Amino acid sequence: MPFQKNDFIEVQFTGKLRDGGVFDSNIKEDLEKLHHGHDNPIEAKPFIFALGHGMFFKGVEDFLIGKDIGKYEISLDPENAFGPRDTKLVQVIPLKIFIQQNLNPVPGAVFNFDNRVGKVITSSGGRVIVDFNNPLAGKHVVYNVKVLRKVTDLNEKIKAFNDFLFRREIKYDIYGKKITLEVEPELEKFIVLFKDKYREILDLDLEVKLLAVKEVKEIKVEETAQ
Repeated sequence: MPFQKNDFIEVQFTGKLRDGGVFDSNIKEDLEKLHHGHDNPIEAKPFIFALGHGMFFKGVEDFLIGKDIGKYEISLDPENAFGPRDTKLVQVIPLKIFIQQNLNPVPGAVFNFDNRVGKVITSSGGRVIVDFNNPLAGKHVVYNVKVLRKVTDLNEKIKAFNDFLFRREIKYDIYGKKITLEVEPELEKFIVLFKDKYREILDLDLEVKLLAVKEVKEIKVEETAQ
């Protein structure tokens, strides 16, 4: 049966440039190419997501709606991939800004400027030219995707959605059409922002249970130990 919006699927995928260079994958062999020489290579993991909600690459999600289990090669032009290059995102920053932060802006260096990642293009005469475009902006890309299965188990769906939102495992309970997430008090306001999404994607009403101070401390100690 063709996939529809809200369906959860498990995929193996590799994103490549036209010249074959890998920039993203969850397949062991391709990850080894991508992170060759790194001391801590990324582990290949199953990837489960809901179609139509930006949990994966939009161009790929749009393509897969209406498809079925199988292998696909999805070619995307820049407009449907990482966007065209924007000359306005190539900016000049005074060298003194870097000096004040004890940073050396050599060409090719990448820095985080107030949550904007920029790459140094040139540095001379007290001026540093920094490119804030996505490194893949303006490029044609190809995704090789193998859809392994449609996910129907509710717990698998919840764990995949929680991981996408919070990048961590969160304890939860389900009672009928209600899901209760157990979280630290400081996360409460953030998590309730997704009430509508839990209802739309999982057909569950979201509630939050705040962990006691003792439980929060135990979790933080445990995370530190890991």
